Amino acid sequence: MRNLSINLKKSRRINDRSRARLLVLASTSPRRRELLAEAGYNFESIAPRIGERPISGLTVRELALRNAIRKALAVARAHPDAVVLAADTLVALDHRIMGKPTNLDHAFAILRALSGQTHVVCSGVVICHLRSGQFRTFHETSYVRFKKLSDQRIRDYFSKINPLDKAGAYAAQGRGAEIIQKIEGSYTNVVGLPMEETIRLLRRFGIASRECR
Repeated sequence: MRNLSINLKKSRRINDRSRARLLVLASTSPRRRELLAEAGYNFESIAPRIGERPISGLTVRELALRNAIRKALAVARAHPDAVVLAADTLVALDHRIMGKPTNLDHAFAILRALSGQTHVVCSGVVICHLRSGQFRTFHETSYVRFKKLSDQRIRDYFSKINPLDKAGAYAAQGRGAEIIQKIEGSYTNVVGLPMEETIRLLRRFGIASRECR
């Protein structure tokens, strides 16, 4: 009878883990989806129905984590049995947050400001499983130094990418080498999701990539 009880407990633990193995990315960002897919994860992608808005008095790290928590909870409440992954990535120069540009003139002004400077890229990341009450957060900071950019170089860069859907009006991947001199820290963080720590934490939630199974 005691062996049967132990087996039933083991079975429940296995069933709990298997139910938690659905991974949901609380984002439709092509860059985050690509990073997860390249790492070998099976996942669903759901856009959280929230707006991102700056709040005075918060540091770039605090705001990134706050936005990530709001995204995660918006999706997790509708999918409590899933492991939900959410992230928010912000660009800041001298503690001033550079959001997504509102138009091309704004994008041009952002790259002019970043030209020849070192700025911060900070991601807040949340992984949670609402049914079991598991909730983990972390932040990652990278430092990006831009080359000196002439107005013509900025125009050439914008002719090859769309800056309007990107924090800081640029992307590290693709044509990033044309404007970036050096990255200190996680490259994938600058792309939009710091994969090194994300992979480690996903394992703690029972989520492994296809390569690691």
